[in-house]
Amino acid sequence: MDLSIIILNYKTTGLVKQCVRNVKVATASLDYEIIVVDNGSGDGIEKMLKANFPEVKFIQTGKNLGFAAGNNVGIKQSTGKYVMLLTPDVTVLNHSIEKMVNFMDQNLEVGLAGPKLINPDGSYQISCRTFQTPKLVLYRRTPLGKLPFAKKDLDKHLMKNFDHDSSKEVDWVMGACMIVRREAMNQVGLLDERFFFYVEDMDWCRRFWMANYKVFYIADAEMVHLYERASANDPWRFLMFNKLTRWHIASGIKYFAKYLGVKDHARK
Repeated sequence: MDLSIIILNYKTTGLVKQCVRNVKVATASLDYEIIVVDNGSGDGIEKMLKANFPEVKFIQTGKNLGFAAGNNVGIKQSTGKYVMLLTPDVTVLNHSIEKMVNFMDQNLEVGLAGPKLINPDGSYQISCRTFQTPKLVLYRRTPLGKLPFAKKDLDKHLMKNFDHDSSKEVDWVMGACMIVRREAMNQVGLLDERFFFYVEDMDWCRRFWMANYKVFYIADAEMVHLYERASANDPWRFLMFNKLTRWHIASGIKYFAKYLGVKDHARK
């Protein structure tokens, strides 16, 4: 089998229905399977899949395991040469999944790659970045980020000067869609489950680089992503009350503790 597509659901049945239908329409030339993992949503996802997509493999975890652990459940049941993590809020365009598989077939040194993500209005969505540092987090979450020197560092981190119409090696790609080579994943390992939500994608990419596999941004594979940075909206006001913000901060602390003393850029 060419590819296993893992879709993790948490109370997004409508989006999952749209995502699966879109994948089936836009992906014709591959031998693939779709595995939907539900993190204890209680939203009727199993009934919907049986009625509309009986061929889709369904796994119920029984509780919200988070992004990393939930996807790992699906990965362990997958059989494809490649594994793709695809969030339900992504719309596949122009045979982009086939393009990603072809890219991986032609570039054996690449262990993980992500597509070009765009917003619903067609504008580019920042989906590849340099590895985060505590300094960059401080700039993004405090008024310091408005200062000229901080803006310069943040622009570099967000790769704003990079031609996003060209494929390129990058530090890491957003977890909304990632394709991984199973052979490489067997060496690198699964997603780190100590991260409940956020930074697990950055951590995984870093581990691929550390295992001497390249991480790539694939420019001609386009997908629409309904992305909303909910955790970063007015972070000071909601620091103690916004659950997403707390998850983000907790994961960031664990990430920096994990790589304390390790060179910032594992990319060669």
